[in-house]
Amino acid sequence: MDAVADAAAASAAALQPDRLKLTEIFLSLQGEARDAGWPTVFVRLTGCPLRCTYCDTAYAFHGGQWWDIDAILAEVARLGARHVCVTGGEPLAQKRCLVLLARLCDAGHVVSLETSGALDIAGVDPRVSRVLDLKTPDSGESHRNLWSNLPLLTARDQVKFVLCSRADFEWARDVVAEHRLADACDVLFSPSYAQLAPRQLADWIVAERLPVRFQMQLHKALWGEEQGK
Repeated sequence: MDAVADAAAASAAALQPDRLKLTEIFLSLQGEARDAGWPTVFVRLTGCPLRCTYCDTAYAFHGGQWWDIDAILAEVARLGARHVCVTGGEPLAQKRCLVLLARLCDAGHVVSLETSGALDIAGVDPRVSRVLDLKTPDSGESHRNLWSNLPLLTARDQVKFVLCSRADFEWARDVVAEHRLADACDVLFSPSYAQLAPRQLADWIVAERLPVRFQMQLHKALWGEEQGK
C-alpha cells in the first residue's frame, strides 16, 4: 500500500508545473557588469545560503511567491525588454533556475545570471552570461567560494569582486593573477557601496595596471537605496 501511495505521489508531483519562488520581477536599467545601461527585466529569486556583510538584498532571503515558469516567461515578455537578468538572493539555490535560464534563452532573450560562485555553475545553459561574484575576505563569506567553478569560465562569462578595503583589493588582485582570470573572461572590480571610495579603488587599479574593469553600481548612482527601480 505504501508503494502504491508513493507512486501516486510521485506521479502527482510529475504533473505539477515547474515553479520557482520569486521575490520580484521588474523592469529597470542594468546597473552592473557588461550590460550596464541596457533596459533589463530582473527576475529576483528568493533565498540565499550566504550572508555577506554588505548585502543590499536581504529582503530576498525569505518570503516570496511561487510562480510557474510559464507565468514568469509571460511576465518577462509583457515587460518588453530583450535583456533579462536572473538574480537573487542566490538563484542557483533553486534547482529549477536552470530550467528558467534555458527557457529564457529559447525565447530569444539575452540572459545573464548573477550568482555568488558558492554553487556549481556547470549546469547553466551555455548561452547565459554567468556573472560570478567571488566573495572577498571582508564579505565574511570567502570560505564559501567554489574554486572548481573557475576553470569552467568562458569569454561569455564575467567575474566580479565587491571590494570593501585595501586588504580586499590585494586579495582580489592575487586571485586574478593566480587563476589567470583576465585570460578567461571579463574581470570587474567594484567598490562596496559606502564602504570603499570609488576614486580610491580607481587609483589602485591604475597604479598597478591591473587587467580588470572598474565598475560602479549605476542604479545606486541613479536611485540610491531604492529597490525595484
